[in-house]
Amino acid sequence: MTIPVTRPSRPQTHPSRPQTHPDHPDHPDHPDHPSHPITRPAAQVHFGVFFQGVNHTTIWSDPESGSQTDFATFERVIRTAERGLFDAFFLGEGLRLRESRGALHDLDVVGRPDAITQLAALAAITTHIGLVATQNTTYNDPADLARRLQSLDVLSGGRAAWNVVTTDNAWTGANFRRGGYLDHALRYERAQGQLNVARQIWDAFPDSADGAGSPGSSDGGVAHVSEHSDLFDVELDPTTPRSPQGHPVIFQAGDSPQGRDFAAANADVIFSRHGSVLAEALEFAADVRRRAVAAGRPEDDVQIFPGTGIIVGDTPAEAEEKARWVRWNQVTPATALSTVGNIWGEDLSGYDPDGPLPAHDPVVEELGGERGSATTGARTREIAAQWRALAEAEHLSIRELVVRNSSERGFQGTPAAVAEDLVRWVRTGAVDGFNISPWIVPSGLDDIVDKVVPELQERGAYPASYTGTTLRENLGLRAPLTRRAAVGAA
Repeated sequence: MTIPVTRPSRPQTHPSRPQTHPDHPDHPDHPDHPSHPITRPAAQVHFGVFFQGVNHTTIWSDPESGSQTDFATFERVIRTAERGLFDAFFLGEGLRLRESRGALHDLDVVGRPDAITQLAALAAITTHIGLVATQNTTYNDPADLARRLQSLDVLSGGRAAWNVVTTDNAWTGANFRRGGYLDHALRYERAQGQLNVARQIWDAFPDSADGAGSPGSSDGGVAHVSEHSDLFDVELDPTTPRSPQGHPVIFQAGDSPQGRDFAAANADVIFSRHGSVLAEALEFAADVRRRAVAAGRPEDDVQIFPGTGIIVGDTPAEAEEKARWVRWNQVTPATALSTVGNIWGEDLSGYDPDGPLPAHDPVVEELGGERGSATTGARTREIAAQWRALAEAEHLSIRELVVRNSSERGFQGTPAAVAEDLVRWVRTGAVDGFNISPWIVPSGLDDIVDKVVPELQERGAYPASYTGTTLRENLGLRAPLTRRAAVGAA
């Protein structure tokens, strides 16, 4: 691909990093820094591909950019991922159209087909790759959602996964009968209750059941599910048998202390945001593994897949230039003005994106118009002050500032150099794999599959074929023990 000449006027760097370049061995983020010893010398790299529900990473203006909603795009991406032996195809999902000050926010993805429906269609054209559906516990009912996920798991031959998310967005609630939203603590209480109900439903059939048992019987038939609490009233005889992998795999992405506790206690895979700075990834991994042990689980029971990006070039200089161009063009002038406008609480469409920040303070009463969530005026002013200080210190325009704040380095370099970095991250114990957001679809995985995967395979750090037929098998996860089997073993 020929990179257009439009590019930032200065390199974009991470504000918290030392001036020593991260590629220098003395830099603490460098994979060979002595503070990051190899602890898992035989560990394998795993990949997933991530389609965001609200997308700001795709470069729309590139002639290779395809539709974000047409099935052909999803088909091309998932076939490429499966050719590259990726473990999972991960669909984010939003439950409302984004708005900003009364107008539709149409600068990125605006709506997408239902995730479970989309993944069911993709299951029919694939054989091994996992299918991860983002589903919200705040606005879904447990029995219905559990059945839909289990149906996908059965029909795909044991390849389904549930990315468990909660919502604090009041505007999302307006799309649902119950309305409103839950505060932070209640969101996770509801999520835990919903997951508990789902697991009872998934365990209702014994592993060998073919659907012929009588509901409620104790002789190997289908167990009756009864759950009554302040949150749910569930009475049912499940009708969907267990899949070959037992339960859908559970993903979770919370990063607050309560979110980390929930993930450590429940998730098979944590989708983290620590995919750019190795020291931060190691700190996160140590923390969630401590929490997993505190929750009564082995520390290796939880895998970590950070979201990240990968950009490769034939030379380091080519990769660096391509990465700079990608970061710059991911933030259009309109996106930059909208982003700053949502901090300032006003329409900045008349401002020059290549000019300075507004000279006045934010209109705090209107902050959060795009998200529909509550943020205090003090927090608003704090964010604005931080942005203003950074812009003044580095002489950044509005667009340059947004690029600076919204872009992470991820992995960039030659295919060999990127492969070395990925292996180091996995074998230091920082992560178990990576959830990759392509910067363009549908072709954004081509370089990774055709150039990076072979380098990983040459290093003995990536499989030559799928190791199993279910998602659990391919990730090396333990099979879930049914509740009845657990009672019998006790």
